[in-house]
Amino acid sequence: MAKITAALIKELRDQTGAGMMDVKKALTEAEGDMARAKEIIRATGIQAAGAREGRKAQEGLIASTVVEGGQGQIGYAVELNSETDFVAKTPQFVEFGKEVIDDVAKADASNAEQVDAAPSKSGTVKETVEEAGALFHEHVKVGQVARVEGPRVEIYAHRKSVEMPPSIVAMIATDEAGAQVAHEVALQISAMSPKWLSREDVPADVVESERRVATEKSQAEGKPEKIIPKIVEGRLNAFFKETVLLEQQYVKDTSKTIGDLFKQAGGKALAFARLEVGKGDEE
Repeated sequence: MAKITAALIKELRDQTGAGMMDVKKALTEAEGDMARAKEIIRATGIQAAGAREGRKAQEGLIASTVVEGGQGQIGYAVELNSETDFVAKTPQFVEFGKEVIDDVAKADASNAEQVDAAPSKSGTVKETVEEAGALFHEHVKVGQVARVEGPRVEIYAHRKSVEMPPSIVAMIATDEAGAQVAHEVALQISAMSPKWLSREDVPADVVESERRVATEKSQAEGKPEKIIPKIVEGRLNAFFKETVLLEQQYVKDTSKTIGDLFKQAGGKALAFARLEVGKGDEE
């Protein structure tokens, strides 16, 4: 049995991030065997993480990166949730986010299932997340995931305060010419939360629902029957201007739309994504 020294305890704490008592207990159980002690700490941490899974994890950060791809650039963004903003702003959690987004980019993952299965230093990202739960003593999970691709990709990461990590990430993929205005458009996406790129991207059932609501509202207001179709179209256009990126008014110059910005640059927007901490599907 190896002697359990202060130096051995420190080394295991540095490697695992576990607490002093957990490290001492694991080394004692493993009779000083470092490799076995790590296994014990990991198993204990995963078991504890499982017990925490019923707790809400709606704080956290959005990690993002842009890498060079075969046809241009690829942008990735992943929401990593914790239970408290106290944990989310720690350097360790921020570094954890960097590790995960690097693994996501290497695996070219585009959804939560692919992120979980992506290779990581602990085997998979899912296992890395489980270990993070043990380290931070909170329920930690992967939330929203986004991937955009095009000749150029611009990312804007918004922090609510200087001490917090990014809580909103906006990504926009453009052609080469469109890159001239991509940063401004990423700011717009962050601030105005569009849902679709163009009017054609709005699902038919959503359009039909909005049309029905606008019709019923106009009838309830007692509008003359003959002008209701015109009123409905006006309300539909207002809906598109609010939710469609290319039809939104540019926040810095409301005489222009985002579509106008791209026309002036001679470029095109190809795809976008916006992730905000706590705004994904409910657990």
